[in-house]
Amino acid sequence: MREKYVFGRNAFRTFETGMEKEWLLTNGIGGFANQSIIGANTRIYSGYLVASLHAPVDRMMIFPGTHEAVTISGKEYDLTAQEYIKEWKRGYQYLNRFELDILPTYTYQVADLCIKKTVALEYGKNTSVVCYEIENGMDQATFAVTPMFTYRGFGETREQARLVFEKELKVQEFINPDTKDVREKEPNSNTIELEAKNHVLQLIPEENKEVTIKFYASEGTYYDRACKSVSMATPNYLIEENQVYPIDNRTGFLGVDNHITPYDVIVTLAPYEKKRFYVKCTVEELDDKDGFVIAKEYHQRMTRLMDLLPYDDRLARRLAWGADAFIVDRESTGLKTILAGYPWFADWGRDTMIALQGLTLATRRFDDARSILESFSRYVDQGMIPNVFPGNAKEEPMYNTIDASLWYFYSVDRYLEYTGEESDYTFIKDKIYPYLKEIISAYKNGTRFGIRMDSDYLIEGGSDLDQLTWMDVRVGDLVVTPRHGKAVEINALWYNALKVMEKLSVYYGEEGDEYCGLAAHVKDSFVDKFWNSSANCLYDVIEEKNGEEVADGKIRPNQIWAISLPYTMLDREKEKLVVQRVYHDLYTPYGIRSLSSEDVDYKSHYIGKLINRDLAYHMGTSWGYISGAFISAYCKVNDHSKEAVRKAKEMCEYFEDHMEDGCLSGIAEIFDGDFTCTSRGCYTQAWSVGEVLRAYTEDVLPYL
Repeated sequence: MREKYVFGRNAFRTFETGMEKEWLLTNGIGGFANQSIIGANTRIYSGYLVASLHAPVDRMMIFPGTHEAVTISGKEYDLTAQEYIKEWKRGYQYLNRFELDILPTYTYQVADLCIKKTVALEYGKNTSVVCYEIENGMDQATFAVTPMFTYRGFGETREQARLVFEKELKVQEFINPDTKDVREKEPNSNTIELEAKNHVLQLIPEENKEVTIKFYASEGTYYDRACKSVSMATPNYLIEENQVYPIDNRTGFLGVDNHITPYDVIVTLAPYEKKRFYVKCTVEELDDKDGFVIAKEYHQRMTRLMDLLPYDDRLARRLAWGADAFIVDRESTGLKTILAGYPWFADWGRDTMIALQGLTLATRRFDDARSILESFSRYVDQGMIPNVFPGNAKEEPMYNTIDASLWYFYSVDRYLEYTGEESDYTFIKDKIYPYLKEIISAYKNGTRFGIRMDSDYLIEGGSDLDQLTWMDVRVGDLVVTPRHGKAVEINALWYNALKVMEKLSVYYGEEGDEYCGLAAHVKDSFVDKFWNSSANCLYDVIEEKNGEEVADGKIRPNQIWAISLPYTMLDREKEKLVVQRVYHDLYTPYGIRSLSSEDVDYKSHYIGKLINRDLAYHMGTSWGYISGAFISAYCKVNDHSKEAVRKAKEMCEYFEDHMEDGCLSGIAEIFDGDFTCTSRGCYTQAWSVGEVLRAYTEDVLPYL
């Protein structure tokens, strides 16, 4: 498949270079698997099964992965790649090649013994499989798989002291499942309740006995690692101790992690023997579905999704592949939603409504788009859709956003533009339109956080410690980017929303004059107050201070949406000037800076401790998702000329370079302001992928 990624040894000459590239698998309910191309867990979130107990949240690390070793003629070869405290295992030196052909495959070779290891998830279930294909050489060999288990929040680590068996537990262990030899094993002071029977291990976390972790091996025998001889100078074989996560380490995390490793799965191989077998880990009911079938189904599903695209284009297909990760079930509504980013974000209203166009419309996943729009309608409250859903299903969503509700209009309008069937208009009228009316009324008359229409018809909101726009960092009582008052993109969105309502009201046989009149007033005030003639661009915020309105002249990217949205207020000459200013001051190949590099407050790098990163987050850091709006605006003001489209295509293709680094087939949330290269923040972000895909399929491919 031409969309796949292939890396030879030149991509992992060292541990440090190999750890920078990683893969992601998702299961459609919020769970995922993630690891580096050298097989090392480099983040707290790395592992083969992060289970979502209540889709798409309550995510727990269950199965951090497997380690493998080969023994030939009495010599053991450890294939493990992992950093520990003052120690590295460099099993990637036996790795010939890594391929990501939707599923990740590691190809190892020791002497004349070859191993292929493929990881897969079962879509719609919290189930992970690892499939092995082994071709032995001329000597008898044994192959050992050491599964690692834990039960922890997916963004936490586990100390050894918190991994303890119930002391009264006794375990039946089958030394040889074929002959049914059985012995009683006394409990040890290790981790989770454990039972080994007929190739199945069952582990029950002490802190949540409603969960049972089940592990199955289709081949081999279980070897009790407690039987390994130990001394004060040898490791505790029942615990994988002191794993270090180097990517987290460089952002200030200094902790270590520990997992339990109670058993090895031992597979023997005669000379020249070939074997295929798999191991499976799940918190679902354990069925007899073959691991290779699970892997094949995962691959086939993704191929079908890429085939929905109207373009046979490698970048578009890779983006569609990356897009699927974010579209998941939400248990609370029984509908779909969009996760904002991996590995840690849940669903955010703003992110969803910006990302939806690329993730679902450009990919022709219209049913998913309908489901997501309806899902968020269930949560409209006081004319607002939620800013963020918490990571715990028992907690209520938060509504601290001024723009998410306005982006909702954009998504509805674009959905109808892409679909256009009478049934789609009926769906919007029945399920969504009443909530759109509620939002307009709330923004006119006032809702939470002082959000309201002022006498000049512009929308204002926020005060004190409120952070309502997407530039929302607050550190204690420090508001890093206080954009209180009338923000430029909020009022661009307000105008767009009014024009959408004007169009819909006329279509549904209602009076549209109210929306038309409001929009005209907004346009007059916007052009009059936001145009910055000295810099030939738009002011970022207009705030009232001491009874007077004061305009913020910092050069920020928020003004680009006043050009890229479907309904805009500036004349063409002013639009061109805005695009030129953003290009000159803010453009980078992998994103648009959040503040001009010429500004005295500009922060060039997003790295180090959390406080340092927070202070840089919206003060110069480049954001991938804004590139979508910039590319659309650039093409628009240049009338999609051949030269402009060629340039826009080049801008999109830079992201394909990035998609071969960091999270493969993903686009990171952010990058440094200077030398945008290394992924920062989330390793793949919904609106980054969605917006590049939208711009590429709307403004580039149709014009080539």
